[in-house]
Amino acid sequence: MKPWRNSQKAQSGVGFHSVSFNLLSYCRLATYMQLEAGCQLLFEATAPSPLILMLRPRTGLSQQIISSEFKFEPDVSWAEYTDSYGNLCQRLLVPEGSFGVTTRTTVETSDLIDTQPGAAFVPVQNLPDYVVQFLLPSRYCQSDLLGSLANEIVAGIDPAYDQVEAIRNWLYTHLDYHYDTSNASTSAVDTAQSRVGVCRDFVHLGIALCRSLTIPARMVVGYLYQLEPMDLHAWFEAYVGDRWYTFDATQSEPRGNRVAIAYGRDAADVALATQFGPLTLTEMKVWVEAMPL
Repeated sequence: MKPWRNSQKAQSGVGFHSVSFNLLSYCRLATYMQLEAGCQLLFEATAPSPLILMLRPRTGLSQQIISSEFKFEPDVSWAEYTDSYGNLCQRLLVPEGSFGVTTRTTVETSDLIDTQPGAAFVPVQNLPDYVVQFLLPSRYCQSDLLGSLANEIVAGIDPAYDQVEAIRNWLYTHLDYHYDTSNASTSAVDTAQSRVGVCRDFVHLGIALCRSLTIPARMVVGYLYQLEPMDLHAWFEAYVGDRWYTFDATQSEPRGNRVAIAYGRDAADVALATQFGPLTLTEMKVWVEAMPL
């Protein structure tokens, strides 16, 4: 077992503003591995089209970026900026015709995620400024409409972490995971009614239920080692006990070896490719592979 190299505080960016943590507690049983995570996107453009990508992760609480690279075919110039959530965004103009994007990141991750049953509720007046926005309803997470369901799920359960875990478990046991059962417009309210969807839908409903209980919650997109079938993945984090904790309603138990790429209020903030022109995604390949340390 080795100490985390970024040992004092998760770097700003990636949404870890003002989040400190107990390193010894975090590392108590963790083991580490290096992963190569990446994806290949193929597009067809009928005219030059602006494109914003969100494909480069940053070092944070449970991941140490060793190297990352982009390859564009054909080669184009690009620029990078940081959005309001701390995500790295790549901005470019896609030329007419076929266009490919390949990204690879080598990252050191922990096989554990922190869990803290009993972690306390944080009163709104004590929340860090950056966290307050994750209490509000958002485009896909209509928390103002789901209070009755949330209170039914957490009835008799102590506030904060244990309530979020009850929500995660309810999602896991009451929702069916099926492709082609939702679309880009499906919201938390839709999923609460249909009880079916994919990781994105599980996340939106989990976030909305947490926020309806005045627990800040945000969406995370990235990679999960040994996900079956392999794809880009989504989970959510809740702010309790003065820090963010990870919850994944598609998994039966806590799993580490995650590579977070982007954070936001919901899917509208964490699209990995946003186009502004006649551009069609024709193929996508995702991989996460273990590498020797």
